[in-house]
Amino acid sequence: MLVQLAIRDIVLIDRLDIPFGEGLSVLTGETGAGKSILLDAFSLALGGRGDGSLVRHGEDRGQVTAVFDLGAGHPARAVVKRHDIPDEGDLILRRIQFADGRTRAFVNDQPVSVQALRSIGAALVEIHGQHDDRALVDPAAHRALLDAFGACDSAAVGEAHRAWKTARDALAEQQARIDAARKEADFLAHALAELDKLAPLAGEEEELAAERQRMMQAEKVVGEINEAYEAVAGQGSSVATLSAALRRLERRGAQAPELVAPSVKALDNALNALDEARVALEEAQRAADFDPRVLERVEERLFAVRAASRKYDVPADRLPELRERFRGDLENLEQGEERLAALATAAQAAEDAYVAAARALSTARRAAGSALEEAVNGELPPLKLERARFIVQIETDEASRAPEGFDRVEFWVQTNPGTRPGPLMKVASGGELSRFMLAIKVSLADRGSAPTLVFDEIDSGAGGAVADAIGARLARLSARVQVMAVTHAPQVAARAERHFLIAKNPVETPQGGEERIATRVLPIDKAARREEIARMLAGATITDEARAAARRLLEAAD
Repeated sequence: MLVQLAIRDIVLIDRLDIPFGEGLSVLTGETGAGKSILLDAFSLALGGRGDGSLVRHGEDRGQVTAVFDLGAGHPARAVVKRHDIPDEGDLILRRIQFADGRTRAFVNDQPVSVQALRSIGAALVEIHGQHDDRALVDPAAHRALLDAFGACDSAAVGEAHRAWKTARDALAEQQARIDAARKEADFLAHALAELDKLAPLAGEEEELAAERQRMMQAEKVVGEINEAYEAVAGQGSSVATLSAALRRLERRGAQAPELVAPSVKALDNALNALDEARVALEEAQRAADFDPRVLERVEERLFAVRAASRKYDVPADRLPELRERFRGDLENLEQGEERLAALATAAQAAEDAYVAAARALSTARRAAGSALEEAVNGELPPLKLERARFIVQIETDEASRAPEGFDRVEFWVQTNPGTRPGPLMKVASGGELSRFMLAIKVSLADRGSAPTLVFDEIDSGAGGAVADAIGARLARLSARVQVMAVTHAPQVAARAERHFLIAKNPVETPQGGEERIATRVLPIDKAARREEIARMLAGATITDEARAAARRLLEAAD
């Protein structure tokens, strides 16, 4: 509930701190005292439309703070958590309105968007008036209100709808895959056969390219290696001549050793070097030895791998992966038909479960609708709407598979017998609308309601027994939720647990300054209440008869 409302520099309000409590609180005062200003300020704190003209003349900004005391499990706390706002203790909504039209919003001192403030405010407070076009007169809310009244399990239908949608999406996705695979089945079969024949290997292109390069380089140098070998070890080699010369010198070595020995050593070294060259050239010949047919096969294989890479637009190293993917797609086409059938069965079962839950919900809603009609219609005669009738209009369309079920719910009224029933907002006049709204809220009590309800002059134009009936119902409603009422009806004011008087008073200004008027809101005691109710009964001149009537009203209310 709302426990404190603090207003600073809004229109005629310079500074107000108003404590509120449980039950019914009324605000009364002369016309023009500032009751509408107070509600405008409260609406601003709840995320209502801002306007620079709301700022008190001469100030650059105004501010409104509303403090709420809520239970740990109240739905408003879930809204706060969705906006990642710290949620401990009281919930504090604050709005700053600047004179240039800008506004800033805070929840628990954390900056938030106006949209976030509005969504939180809607879970905390409902403001109702004769010309209000929100809350109960909004058809979008009627289905939720009916479900809350009848404790209808719409959440189960929502869950069944989500399960059906998930199953339906899975079926559609599998069907799309099957359709795509069928269109490509011939291509997949041909491509897989081609890749199976090629049998590509990971890293094969790089190995083939390196082997081809080695063999092509070997082909270029093999001739020179053979010529060098022929010179060292072939028929034209000088090895035999040098060997014969070495042997002849060795035989003469004994005759002139000093002269022959160096030449023998040099020739021996030369022959050894030539022998080493022969061995190296033989090894080179063996290494360079290749079959041109092998090079041709390597090139054919390399070109085939590269052609497949270009054809399927993938790197050559990914051809084996592509081959397995094609194989998997073809296998999936076969297995997918079985999976498609299983998914279709699951989707049908989920749809059947949703339809069963939605039908059960429709039955529950119709029962709840009859009960709500009976409750509301029972409240209408004391409100001088005895000839009127409240109708819960339910249209069921099973082709409309919504998370909320098959039903469209709207509150209708028939104001007089023989007239055509129609939507509440279109058929009821301003005065009738406020009384219908009160009857509905009393019937709904704390089900589907914000914890704080504000009624703005819903007793306008009512008097006597009607005003007394309105007061009685507001008091009854306040046993379940916090109720605040701006009223001109003494019968309503007499029913309140707290009575606030709204008045305009002059305020002190600097010496010589222009006189300023400020709106004040003061809680009044029992004696002051009797005087205020007497004023509401008599007008400007309060008579003893009016005071006596006020006393009787208060005694009757007690």
